[in-house]
Amino acid sequence: MLSEPRSGRLAAWGNSLLAGLVSPDDAALAIVGDDAVHRVDGLPGEAGPVGLTLALGRLRTLGVTGYRVALPAPGHPLGLSGPPEFNARALDAEEAVVASGAAYGLVPDVYEAGPAGDVHVEVVWRCLPVREAPPADVPSLGEAERELAEALREATEVLSRLDVAASGPVAEAAIDAYRARASRGAGETLAPGYPPRAVRVLELAQRIGLLISVAYERGHGGAVSASEMAARGEALRPVERVARRALVAAYNAYVEERERGR
Repeated sequence: MLSEPRSGRLAAWGNSLLAGLVSPDDAALAIVGDDAVHRVDGLPGEAGPVGLTLALGRLRTLGVTGYRVALPAPGHPLGLSGPPEFNARALDAEEAVVASGAAYGLVPDVYEAGPAGDVHVEVVWRCLPVREAPPADVPSLGEAERELAEALREATEVLSRLDVAASGPVAEAAIDAYRARASRGAGETLAPGYPPRAVRVLELAQRIGLLISVAYERGHGGAVSASEMAARGEALRPVERVARRALVAAYNAYVEERERGR
């Protein structure tokens, strides 16, 4: 979740589309990423699921002027504003997109299909009404950047204290994913139109997410017993919270700056 949530791709490229900086087809292609297909279900005026290109256009005609990200976790409704039904679905998915300008939200249902070795992923975004209210616990970019600097130090200290080695399948997959993103270039970690500071914040949050993935990897390092694993989780939970807050701040930067009139 900390690396590249689907809600982040939808919000970033949806915002870039609204700004006229990318074409509908390019935005849809970027949102889908490595998945097979994305559809949107529950749109007003549509009898069933529709493709992303049509859905993004329909949301615009309904009054949507921007997209924000929510990355909630138990006890932390980050980015949510209600109502309870939407919050519950978002918490179950661990992510959501909340529109501004019109009271709609999108929650992804992710399905895997196909035989072993040839599995493809399909996503259906459920469009639901949301409450028009300030999102919960979302920091400014400046706040997020300051928090991340301290969180990076804390994560490094926790890894050293628990003797967690940067090896094992989960850690290696996280490192490979991070290197793949880096090889694409910094400017491509967010969609066109985002401020450079948002890119910096997103990249640092993803780096901390990588360290968290390493820390939770089992089979290597000193923390292997149940009690030590619990201690590891307790030590890293505040760091993970900061990283999630920073991801939301980065993805939401387009809407925040536009609403401030910049």
